[in-house]
Amino acid sequence: MGNTIRKNYPVTGMGCAACVARVQKALQQSAGVHEAEVSLASNSARIDYDPQLTSPAALRQCVQDAGYDLLVPEEDEDADSDLSEEESLAARAEEAQQSAFRSLRRDALLAIVLAVTVMVLGMAAADFPGKGWVLAALAAVSAAWCGRRFFVTAWKQICHGHTSMDTLVALSVGISFLFSLFNLLFPQVWTSRGLQAGLYFESSAMIVAFILIGRLLEERAKHRTTQAVRALIGLQPKRRDIRRGELVEVLPGERIPADGTVEQGSSYVDESMLTGEPIAVFKQAGSSVFAGTLNGQGALQLRAEATGRDTMLSSIIRMVQDAQGSKARIQHTVDKVCSWFVPAVIGIALLSLLGWTFLTPDGFVRGLLACVTVLVVACPCSLGLATPTALTAGIGRGAAQGILIKDADSLQVAARIDAVVLDKTGTVTSGHPEVVELRWLSDEPSQPALLRTMELRSGHPLGEAVAAYLADTPELPGVQDINALVGEGIRAVWNGRSYFVGKSTPERFEVAEHWREAGRTVVYFHDGERLLAALAIADAVKSDSAAAVSALAKQGITVHLLTGDHAASAAAVAREVGISEVHANALPADKVSYIKELQAAGHCVAMVGDGINDSAALAQADLGIAMGKGSDIAINTAMATIVSSELGKIPELVALSRRTLRIIRQNLGWAFLYNIIAIPVATGVLAGALGFVLNPMVAAAAMACSSVLVVSNSLRLLIPRK
Repeated sequence: MGNTIRKNYPVTGMGCAACVARVQKALQQSAGVHEAEVSLASNSARIDYDPQLTSPAALRQCVQDAGYDLLVPEEDEDADSDLSEEESLAARAEEAQQSAFRSLRRDALLAIVLAVTVMVLGMAAADFPGKGWVLAALAAVSAAWCGRRFFVTAWKQICHGHTSMDTLVALSVGISFLFSLFNLLFPQVWTSRGLQAGLYFESSAMIVAFILIGRLLEERAKHRTTQAVRALIGLQPKRRDIRRGELVEVLPGERIPADGTVEQGSSYVDESMLTGEPIAVFKQAGSSVFAGTLNGQGALQLRAEATGRDTMLSSIIRMVQDAQGSKARIQHTVDKVCSWFVPAVIGIALLSLLGWTFLTPDGFVRGLLACVTVLVVACPCSLGLATPTALTAGIGRGAAQGILIKDADSLQVAARIDAVVLDKTGTVTSGHPEVVELRWLSDEPSQPALLRTMELRSGHPLGEAVAAYLADTPELPGVQDINALVGEGIRAVWNGRSYFVGKSTPERFEVAEHWREAGRTVVYFHDGERLLAALAIADAVKSDSAAAVSALAKQGITVHLLTGDHAASAAAVAREVGISEVHANALPADKVSYIKELQAAGHCVAMVGDGINDSAALAQADLGIAMGKGSDIAINTAMATIVSSELGKIPELVALSRRTLRIIRQNLGWAFLYNIIAIPVATGVLAGALGFVLNPMVAAAAMACSSVLVVSNSLRLLIPRK
């Protein structure tokens, strides 16, 4: 185990939970692999292996033997200095995913056109010479081209001793098409016995179209899930030639290329990607800085202490990858049931054929009809459409409410949420500093204009907040020598007198102590002898935050506040919105640990955040919810996004998710009930008692009605609830 390394590689070709299980089993049984976890959500495999016993190429061959593909670094990629290994793999995975999606979309659109055409010609159009052959040709294109993926996958699964939904789809399409073709070529087999030689080409075409629509909807829902890690990787500094202990100069506006300590210079550094806090942090000699953070207006010289994979940013990337790979995945009900449903249906169809053949005179014909009818009526269209149609309707309803939901996992998990963890900045609060109180101790009319003029030219992060608060005040002419005082504030000269704005004051101001206790940042404006004004600056709480926390509590959900800010500020915000569970001074790793602790205690946890620093926690949580005005990394990592960044949308998401899950369960319940009733009827068990035999055409119509019922039930989600 000492030589074990961990790698994350993209996987292509997976389409269901059964695929995940087969890829994972193949990897785990491969020599040199100690552990492997495969994620359908991120289309990736996290593999712990011994490089002395195996290699990426051997791992890829192992996955290919199972019928899928693993994207690993190619031999000539080391020569490409512009892209790291992670960036190259992410780009290739994105290209493969885009290509597969485009192919699926083309096939689905063509299948819809062919199915509608066959249905109209077969059922509505008058008979014309060669009509049967036209229908056969159109259905053949639908089955052989649009539905080729079903037959290819089914064959691979049979070769490996497995069956799935693709097996039943392939059988249904193949049998209905071949049976119709047989009737077209040899109608006398049936007519000589007083039976009708029916053509069921529209059945095979509709099966292909329905299932492809379902697949397309599912792929659209998870089309962008692989972008989160790629976006994180893109934040890594481009300067990769830095070594530990090296002295590095960072110019104004540049991203810091390594974790280290400032040797010379001073500047404000934007560390929001790590802490989530909007206020830049002052750095001077002896201060710690981190790779990927953005330098302000001053030049810095730093001593590199951690580079490449050892930086804090790289650790966040790994945490996101590990959290996504280890996330508890919902096992798709349809794929589970198909593991026994498909062989059972095939067995019932064969028993019907044998039973009619040996137990009744001239029974082979009726037995063959019963066999085909069972396979047609048992088509899993309603099963295949149950989840994606409800998902699509739920996503549409959510979009109308300003809630973007990425996949079925988020809908199902949100219904079980009993703990919501909120980041503070940009989630509960507005995400940027604002002046919440200003006390003037001078009544000179020129002072507000002087203060605004100084702050407009200060270049300090808090200066913008003060200037914005005094936006209706004009600038004051004649202000000179505006200079920054390192770590203190700014100084200016007006009418021959010096004025200061900063954290120091020439006299005590008691109200400021109460401001600090409430978590406010205090700024003083004075002339060196007397205090002219004092300002309280804070990240203001959003207007709907308290109501949202109350609504979540009514839904039986416990709310936690988890922030990188200091304890006083966190406690003040928590009191204002009604949150009792507070954890402050949390770095990205602390947030992940906090989520894990809640999960270990048996809670189903939703994490709500907006910053890069929240991305690992969003991935670790059972449900990650991002604020739409936050970082792209948080949005791509999360399973749901609140477009308006209103916290009040969170309880709406929970309610919508519970309703959507209820619809999905209804759909699946109907689909199973339909098959439980329809399959026995299709075998002809009612022929003796009631003289009723189900015709394959009626079976196809019943299958279509079942699918229409499922879709109609799903569309109820689009109706707003009062």
